[in-house]
Amino acid sequence: MSKKIKSALISVFHKDGLDDILSLLDQNDITVYSTGGTQKLLEQAGVSVISVESLTGYPSILDGRVKTLHPKVFGGILARREGDHLEQLASYDIPEIDLVVVDLYPFERTLEETDDESSIIEKIDIGGISLIRAAAKNYRDIVVIPSKAQYKDLKDILSGGQGVTTLARRKELAMKAFQISSHYDNCIFDYFNRNIGNEDYVKVSLNQRQELRYGENPHQSASYYGDLGKEFEKLSGKALSYNNLVDVESAVEIIREFRSGSGITFAILKHTNSCGIATRDTVYEAYRAALAGDPISAFGGILICNGVIDKITAEAINQIFYEVLIADAFDDDALEILTIKKKRILLKRTREIIPPVKIKTILGGMIAQSSDQKVEESKDLRVVTNRNPTKEEVDQLLFANKIAKHLKSNTIVLVKDSQLLGMGCGQTSRVDACKQAIDKAGRMGFDLEGAVMASDAFFPFPDCVELAHEAGITSVIQPGGSIKDQLSIDYCDSKNMAMVMTGTRHFKH
Repeated sequence: MSKKIKSALISVFHKDGLDDILSLLDQNDITVYSTGGTQKLLEQAGVSVISVESLTGYPSILDGRVKTLHPKVFGGILARREGDHLEQLASYDIPEIDLVVVDLYPFERTLEETDDESSIIEKIDIGGISLIRAAAKNYRDIVVIPSKAQYKDLKDILSGGQGVTTLARRKELAMKAFQISSHYDNCIFDYFNRNIGNEDYVKVSLNQRQELRYGENPHQSASYYGDLGKEFEKLSGKALSYNNLVDVESAVEIIREFRSGSGITFAILKHTNSCGIATRDTVYEAYRAALAGDPISAFGGILICNGVIDKITAEAINQIFYEVLIADAFDDDALEILTIKKKRILLKRTREIIPPVKIKTILGGMIAQSSDQKVEESKDLRVVTNRNPTKEEVDQLLFANKIAKHLKSNTIVLVKDSQLLGMGCGQTSRVDACKQAIDKAGRMGFDLEGAVMASDAFFPFPDCVELAHEAGITSVIQPGGSIKDQLSIDYCDSKNMAMVMTGTRHFKH
C-alpha cells in the first residue's frame, strides 16, 4: 500500500544534515509544520512553513517544555486514514500529517558533559519521544524519521521515491523509531537507577547493534549489542568476531583479579580458559612465564596484560600467532612492531566496566544472576590442618584460587612461583581434572615439588589430595562444605600438607 507524503511535521535538535532535504520539500509540494529553531532554519532556507503555534492556537510555553503536545498535532498523526477518523479530523479542523521528522534532545551526550541534575533533566525529551511513538504506531499511514541517523532515508524517499513510500518501508522506519525510543528511555532509566543507588541491573543498548561476520561457527549468524568503545580503544586489526568478544570478556575478568601493586600479570587464554598466567616484575618476564605454561595452546589465543607493552615484549609476542592482545597501554616502539601484521587485534583498555548482573537466554526465557565479584584474601582463609601454610604458600594459594575461579568446572589449578603450571578444567569429575592438571604440568616440563593446588569446589573424597601429594604438592585451597571434608583433612595431616578452606564456591558452567 503505497502513499505519497503531502504534509510533514519537522522538529529536530540536530539540524545539520537537513540542508540536502530542504529543497526537496518544496519540490515535492509538501506542506510543512514546524517549531522554534527548526522553523527558523526552514524559513531561512526559503521553505514555506506553518508554525505549530498557529495550528494549535497556543504558543510554546513553560520554557519550551510544551510545544507540540496538542490534539491538533497528535490527531493529525494518529488518525487512521479511513471513515470515522477522517470525519473527526474534518469536524475539528485538524490537518492530516503524513511525515514526522524528529531528532531528540541529546540526553546521553548531556550526561557525558555535565553532572548538573537540572541540566540533565531538561534534556529528557517529552514532545519528541511522543511524536516518534505516535507516528510509529500509525505506520500504516505515516512515515517517521526518528533521528539524525535516518535523514538519509528521508532524502532517498523525497528524491528517488518522489515522496512515495511502501507499507514495508514505513514499517521498517517504525521499527527503527521504537528501537530509538527504547534506547532513549533505557538511558533515562539508567540515570535515575544509578542515582538512587540501585546497581542490580544490566544496561543493554538495543540501539547499538553491530552485525558480526558469524557466530561461534560460520553457519550461525550473530550480532553485538553495545559499545565496545566505552572500555577499549581499538588500535589495530580486523573486526572482532563473536568468539573474540567472548574470549575478550573472559580475559578482562581474569586480569581484573590481579590488581596493580603486586607485580605485572600476563595471561594467555584459549576458548575462555587461561592456559598460561604469571606475575613477574616486568611485562617481558610475565609474558615469557605465561607462555611457558602452554606454548602450544597459546597459538591463536587471547593475550592480556595489566601493564604497558614495551618493545622487547612486542618483539617476543610478534613471534607467535595470536588473535587479540589487550593491555593498559603500548609503547610507540611496541605499536610499530605489533601493527605490521594488520589482522592482529590490539585493544587498549581505557576504563573498567564491571557488570553487576550476568544474563543469558535459556529454554525460551532468560536467567540472571549477580556477577561473581568475590575475591578471597588471606583473612578469608580458614586453616583446617595441623600445619599452617607458610606466608609464601598463602600467597600462592590465593594466586591459584583466582585462576580456578575463572576456569570451567570441574577445575583444578596447580601453581608455583606465581605461575600457572597445570590446570584441568571442564571435566566431569574432580579426579579427572586433577589428573589432567598434573599430567599437563609434567608435559610442560614443570617440577611440582613445593607447588600448591586450588579447587573450585569441595573434595568429596581424599583422592585428589592423594594425587597432589604424590606429585609433590604441599598445600591446598578449596571452599570446603562436603560432609566428608574430614577425610581430605586427615590425609593432609598424615602427610604434613597444609589445607585452607575459603567457604566460597566458584563454579563456572
